[in-house]
Amino acid sequence: MASQRKEDVSGDVEKDSDLTRHTTSGQTQNLTETDAVFRSAFSFNPAEEYNMDHKNRGLALIFNQERFYWQLMLNSRSGSTADKENLKNRFLGLGFDVKVYDDYNKDGILKIITEAAGRNHMDADCFVCIFLSHGENGHVYAYDAKIHIQDITALFRGDKCPSLVGKPKIFILQACRGDKHDDPVTPMDVVDSEINEVVVDAGVVYTLPAGADFIMCYSVAEGFYSHRETVNGSWYIQDLCEILRQYGSALEFTELLTLVNRKVSQRSVGNCTDRSAIGKKQVPCFASMLTKKLYFRPKKGNYV
Repeated sequence: MASQRKEDVSGDVEKDSDLTRHTTSGQTQNLTETDAVFRSAFSFNPAEEYNMDHKNRGLALIFNQERFYWQLMLNSRSGSTADKENLKNRFLGLGFDVKVYDDYNKDGILKIITEAAGRNHMDADCFVCIFLSHGENGHVYAYDAKIHIQDITALFRGDKCPSLVGKPKIFILQACRGDKHDDPVTPMDVVDSEINEVVVDAGVVYTLPAGADFIMCYSVAEGFYSHRETVNGSWYIQDLCEILRQYGSALEFTELLTLVNRKVSQRSVGNCTDRSAIGKKQVPCFASMLTKKLYFRPKKGNYV
């Protein structure tokens, strides 16, 4: 085998396991290149947290799409203003610089997001972008047209937004993701108050990969309706904001989102003009590409 390698070096590929080392007893052990790299590069700490001690918490953009151009044939999203105000208060409470935009068209939204991606985020802990809208096939709707979600997240990758490299990038999407209701599995469901009528957001939003240090938070699992009360706002945003209010500065973020999943899953439709929807359920989901634990503890002034 050794002679073959000498005769035809260019045509032979050496396996990682061909790398060997010898013990003091003369025995040979395999050592892969990846083993060597990981052992020498860093020691793995499962409790490692994102650095949240920068001067600023970061920018939080909220795009509230309640009304739409008539040719899109999309229903107005009554109750979305309640979601917007609830989110604004919660993220201000966590120390974010919150910017709210109502019923912007596609060009306006893309201009704002492109400018946000081009900002210097060196003094910020993280970035948040929230869409309250209808959705369809990996898109969310602006006032006049749909926007591909991956076109938005791509603006915050390392080559486009270097000052957010290694920092959490949080995207929250309140939009319907399909045409099915989640059926209750027991007869003991607690129904909602009948003060508000429950309606659904239209369309489908698929789970999308974004890259390291992104987390995509969805109001509902793929293929199912997302419910919204016409006065109090959507179930997901109501419960997300309540969990943020109670535990936002104490719990790790993905643990917090799991609590939101549980809280929303305990709801069921109580009052709706579509009688077939009565008793139906909803379960949110999130796709995390975070690489460390994420906490929003109160800032102490020890900036880095």
